[in-house]
Amino acid sequence: MIEALRRAGTALFARPYLLLTLTSLFWAGNIVVGRLLAGDIPPVTLALLRWTGAGLIALPFAWRSLVADLPLVRRHWKIMVLFSATGIGGYNALAYWGLNYTQALNALLVQSTGPLLIALWGLVLWRETLSLRQLLGILTSLVGVAIIILRGDPVHLAELKLNPGDILTFMALVLYGLYAALLRKRPPLSNGGFLLSTIFGGIVLLLPFALLELASGARIHVNSTSVLAMLYITLFPSLIAYLFFMRSVELVGANRASPFFHLMPVFGSVIAILWLGEQAEWFHAAGFALVLAGVFVATRRSRDQEQHLST
Repeated sequence: MIEALRRAGTALFARPYLLLTLTSLFWAGNIVVGRLLAGDIPPVTLALLRWTGAGLIALPFAWRSLVADLPLVRRHWKIMVLFSATGIGGYNALAYWGLNYTQALNALLVQSTGPLLIALWGLVLWRETLSLRQLLGILTSLVGVAIIILRGDPVHLAELKLNPGDILTFMALVLYGLYAALLRKRPPLSNGGFLLSTIFGGIVLLLPFALLELASGARIHVNSTSVLAMLYITLFPSLIAYLFFMRSVELVGANRASPFFHLMPVFGSVIAILWLGEQAEWFHAAGFALVLAGVFVATRRSRDQEQHLST
């Protein structure tokens, strides 16, 4: 049984596009759940609790990897701090803070800027440009996202008012775009060692701000909904999704992985339909089709790449 599970895990980690699809699903759920928790748990405290729980869950499975990787962590401590500050601390604190002021739907729309921000950071840091196919795929997916968000009617564009929550969410995406672009310079740590070290670094960075938040009068309201929501965001968008995303970037690169961000508004709409009882409409199907088409175009290898890989 254990051997069968190991083989299944190995097979899964060899399929980057499946991993990216699941990552987008879990992160879409995180936005909806984060909006649900707004008012029950302060944003920075929520980010701290999320990653403290994730770290405690991962520790029994990956502590040996972390101990073995400690010399590398110390040697590359500057970039490791940057990973913790962008991908764990700053991104999550700003994203949850933004959800206190904006709707989950707006946050999902802002998430669609992720591929462009990752590409921009890749250009600034590494002089890495998008191929015409990748750019066309991203723009096609953006059209699909817009159809879903605007419910098939451009008139609704006037109802999407920019607010502080949207700005905070965008700032969070700027930080995560930097994190994703920097992954190409990730030190040669194991997946478990890298994840645990960035999590613990993020906890250290978040802790003083969470204490300041609570000292200013913010309070945690514990109920059955908040407990179940915390269990979800601790396990799926945190540990599982981050491992999936790191592995995918390792296999296909940040630019090829980034179009999958566009699946988040699609999954978010489906969650709203199933969970909140919203009615499925034609624009959901149309937007979903365009998003999938864009992801396919952006991630499809050229004939020259296929021949290079086969040699």
